[in-house]
Amino acid sequence: MVDLGNLRFDENGLIPAIVVDAVTGAVLTLAYMNEESLRISIEEGKTCFWSRSRKELWRKGETSGNVQRIVSIKADCDRDALVVAVNKDGPACHTGSDTCFFEEVYGADAEPFSLDVLYGIITDRKENRKPGSYTTYLFDKGVDKILKKIGEESTEVVIASKSGDRAETIYEIADLVYHVMVLMAEMDITPKDIRTELSGRHGAKTETD
Repeated sequence: MVDLGNLRFDENGLIPAIVVDAVTGAVLTLAYMNEESLRISIEEGKTCFWSRSRKELWRKGETSGNVQRIVSIKADCDRDALVVAVNKDGPACHTGSDTCFFEEVYGADAEPFSLDVLYGIITDRKENRKPGSYTTYLFDKGVDKILKKIGEESTEVVIASKSGDRAETIYEIADLVYHVMVLMAEMDITPKDIRTELSGRHGAKTETD
């Protein structure tokens, strides 16, 4: 455990704080803390920063409601920067974006694949029905068709795993996960809802604690 007195604040009495999502690991924002705001953050369990533009303390979510509840705070090896892992109650960015880091500077345009990315694609198909899309077809047919496909894919997973075929089992599980996520989108259930439920079962802090 690092004593606050051993942290290296800059000539203005500030230390950069990189805020990340405790569940996904996504970088949410870069802000600054002074010793007072850091102590407040620790005491209240919510992020409190120092606004360099307004020259005052800034409790995240005080006006917007987008509070960030602290899970952990770690210093780097030089003790001159912090990583603050949080469970957030809303967007991190004042623009309404989930993260402040969304402007592409260099690298591939494609977002790395994740279940959250897949869910975004599926919900986009729900809102913008693309002719010829299988996902659109499922939404058009309704929940009964989606449930029927989940039943079929569950059976395929059982058959593939009973045969001991690892590659086929992976393939069928992927089909099952996809169709379950279509059902989630149909019922407005998000990946965050599932993560919160699972975290609660294992006694871990959730995004809404």
